[in-house]
Amino acid sequence: MVIKQGRETVMESLRVLYKIGPGPSSSHTIGPMRAAMQFLEHYPMATTYQVELWGSLAATGKGHLTDYIIKKVFSDAGKEINIVFKAEFVHAFHPNGLLFTAYLDGKEIGREQIFSIGGGNLAHEGETQLTETSTYNYENFKEIYNDAKEKNLELWQVAVDTEGEEILEFLKNDVWGVMKRAVESGLSTEDILPGSLQLHRRARKFFAQSQTKDGEAKELAELFAYALAVSEENAAGSFIITAPTCGAAGLMPGLFYFLQKKFNFSDEQMAKALAVGGMFGIVIKKNASVSGAEAGCQAEIGSAASMAAAGTAYLLGATIEEQEYAAEIAMEHHLGLTCDPVDGLVQIPCIERNAVGSRRAYDAAHYAMLSEDGHRVSFDTVVATMWETGLNLRPEYRETSQGGLAKAFLKGS
Repeated sequence: MVIKQGRETVMESLRVLYKIGPGPSSSHTIGPMRAAMQFLEHYPMATTYQVELWGSLAATGKGHLTDYIIKKVFSDAGKEINIVFKAEFVHAFHPNGLLFTAYLDGKEIGREQIFSIGGGNLAHEGETQLTETSTYNYENFKEIYNDAKEKNLELWQVAVDTEGEEILEFLKNDVWGVMKRAVESGLSTEDILPGSLQLHRRARKFFAQSQTKDGEAKELAELFAYALAVSEENAAGSFIITAPTCGAAGLMPGLFYFLQKKFNFSDEQMAKALAVGGMFGIVIKKNASVSGAEAGCQAEIGSAASMAAAGTAYLLGATIEEQEYAAEIAMEHHLGLTCDPVDGLVQIPCIERNAVGSRRAYDAAHYAMLSEDGHRVSFDTVVATMWETGLNLRPEYRETSQGGLAKAFLKGS
């Protein structure tokens, strides 16, 4: 098992895991937006500003609207900022680096090196996250499981036991509310997504087709439509929930919206399912990564599928052991998935992966609940494996748009 090295990490609050923000990328849009806000707050007196974007932030920044969101933060404050792209420079700490510099009448008065490490979170080199502190005093899922068993708690109750009853209100109103609105907004919109690909939205058409079908074919088309709806909203830069990232933001809400309609689950039940999925998400973020630039799409879609599978299993009446198995299956069968967005846009293959991943998460939950003899591979083991696999991926397969589908597409394949 490979232990995560480098920066010290925390097991964060579910309020940090599930962030509300603009798409299309949590690490390329929400993270840089928050970094720009922080730097501007530290040096409001400066007359001019500059930021260097490093590695993946530079390589796919324009497609991910990184430059747009940084300029918007400064323009909203009546300021201007010069943006320098340095895709060739990849910092050893993390591929998503920003170097802000502030000047007063031409003289440098301060600079900050900040990293957008996934899910909208920020860090300095050698430090823990800038704005987040450890909420859960666990090292891995095994410790969470043991504590739940000792106290006779469900996983969602572990979240309440740690963060208080108000965490369920947050998950119900702030998180699930935004997720539902994103599904419904995406279903009502039919236009071309912004960017060079001129990709047509499909969610509304998929849903219309679902109404002409019966049985499993109808349900599958609906599930795909719901996941597509949120992913397309994300690609359009609308507000969504990081679950755990923007690039994977359609998978969990798409599946959960489908389940609520199919089984008439209450919003309170959906909040508990979000808490269950969140317990697996915070383990992944502590012991591996949810950043495509750091560990490939397995860290984004794989993580989202794990969270969704665990939450689905809970809703369907699974034990904690079966919830863990569902999360493990979902991650295991996304191992090695590369992050190779065509032209740096969170559209191809990202949008389709959300839809297909929602079905895989649903299947993982059912499979886990049928397996009465349990499972051999623990969730902690598959998370460590994902991290090791991510470290071994070549840079062109980690959100640089220099390999895989992105490269083949440019060649006309």
